Amino acid sequence: MAYPSGLLVAEHPGNGRPGDGRPVVVLVHGALDRGISFRRTARRLPDCLVVTYDRRGYQGSRSAGGPMDLTAHAADLVAVATEAGAGDPVTAVGHSFGGDVVVAAALAHPERFAALAAYEPPMPWLGLRRSPSAPPAPAVDPAEEAEAFFLSMVGEEAWRRLPERARQGRRDDGPALVADLRSFRAGAPFDVTALRVPSVFACGGPATADHHRRTVAWLAEHVPGARLVRLAEAGHGAHLSHPDAFAALVRQTVEVGRTARAASPAVLEGAGP
Repeated sequence: MAYPSGLLVAEHPGNGRPGDGRPVVVLVHGALDRGISFRRTARRLPDCLVVTYDRRGYQGSRSAGGPMDLTAHAADLVAVATEAGAGDPVTAVGHSFGGDVVVAAALAHPERFAALAAYEPPMPWLGLRRSPSAPPAPAVDPAEEAEAFFLSMVGEEAWRRLPERARQGRRDDGPALVADLRSFRAGAPFDVTALRVPSVFACGGPATADHHRRTVAWLAEHVPGARLVRLAEAGHGAHLSHPDAFAALVRQTVEVGRTARAASPAVLEGAGP
């Protein structure tokens, strides 16, 4: 398939082949992550064609060039979805900032998406976080920002366990991380309540941050027709720690899209930007 130049894209065909009629699912990773982190989830979805990719600026897509802001990431997702689905709508599921990318893409091109899910998407502009974080300073060192971000999200012990090559890989993703943080910490990049694609918003249980749960509850209440799903045993990194539950979330999202299309196919097929 002809995916956007410079993006590292992987297809996980499960037990079938591309184009055999199975649901097409595109998984979008969050900040300081990469497509391979969904491998455990993809293995649990043999009934789907799963597509993952390294977002622009990360790991295998560092050579893609161009801007690494939310608008560019949304455009990349639209292009990946269009190619993966051969023009038909796909299901897109984003983790963390990947959820923001999915929402932005669906707002711009709803016709490309049968349904979407966002797991704990950061939307600090909603005002639900007690201590909002400021965007990185203009003179910030991207490598230092990447290391500090990893330590804050995963912990010092996990950082120490990484071989030096892996640590350097995270530091090299620093410019993309800084661009991500600026994309959602500098103000509202979109109006999520304008979303009209069938949507699922998901969060973890007590192990995850309270502001993530509050954000997801707000989204489920204010986005028309949205559903709320809780992965009770999971924390923020659910796709890594609880791949069975995350795969179940993906399947539920696929079903939401099927149900919506069956209920009003003419409306969905006629959707446009």
